Amino acid sequence: MKNNKLRKSLLTPPATLALFLIAWTATPLLAQDFDNIEITTIPVRDNIYMLQGSGGNIGVSIGDDGTLIVDDQFAPLTDKIEAAIAELTEMPVSFVVNSHFHYDHTDGNENFGRAGAYIVAQDNSRRRMESTQVLASGRVQERYDEVGLPKITFFDAMRFYFNGEPIDLVNTGNGHTDGDAQVYFREANVIHTGDMFVRYGLPFIDQANGGTMDGMIAALSNLAGLIDDNTLIIPGHGQVANRQDLLEFRDMLVVIRGELVRAKVQELSPEEMLATEPADGYAETNDNTNAWLLRAYDEYIR
Repeated sequence: MKNNKLRKSLLTPPATLALFLIAWTATPLLAQDFDNIEITTIPVRDNIYMLQGSGGNIGVSIGDDGTLIVDDQFAPLTDKIEAAIAELTEMPVSFVVNSHFHYDHTDGNENFGRAGAYIVAQDNSRRRMESTQVLASGRVQERYDEVGLPKITFFDAMRFYFNGEPIDLVNTGNGHTDGDAQVYFREANVIHTGDMFVRYGLPFIDQANGGTMDGMIAALSNLAGLIDDNTLIIPGHGQVANRQDLLEFRDMLVVIRGELVRAKVQELSPEEMLATEPADGYAETNDNTNAWLLRAYDEYIR
């Protein structure tokens, strides 16, 4: 089997895979039993925490200026998320930064917006939220009401001075979507990558909304240059990571891209490409992997 060296660290744990598949299939939102979801609080470093529940990881910065969170998961979980934050601080959520527009990271926007939080995002993310979108998975995401739309947007970068440190919001290019934001807490040396970097195996690349494999690889290289070996990474999904984990994730994509480009040069049909098993060693061969490979291959042959 090819690429066995990274297989152990990059293949999806069954429980995490199950949550991922629930999040990204076209199953209606109501299919999830949010009553049974518990919010887990994980200290990261200094005044930075990570909350896990259902959907994308939430980053939390607490301090004298208030509370800033990165992403807000699903709307039915807002009360639980607020309760978890209340265990850390009495300060309300002042800012919600959306790492991108996908519903498992942003469906709490309307609740937090009504509560008075300012929502911040890369400008393309707001544009996506303003109208109904169809994701590359086939999932339809409806537009958000005005109260749930970002009130502050940026293009390439912006900076907060909040809770005693500069917090940089950076857009490293089209990768996961065309509106990704990574949030770097500089003094704490913690970065939230959104879904540009995840810990569940093959990443979801939303080609229907500006995402590309080349862009994700370039963005990961840019992120690796921005941080250092002591940086703690809050990924879009999965456990806290470090720079080496991010580099291994990028290298996985580089290897798979090489296999896809080789198939293109050989003028292989999509079916013939699948037979070469470009993701062997990184993902189990199944319908989900094949669908991912077909979308990625289409980037190079269309």
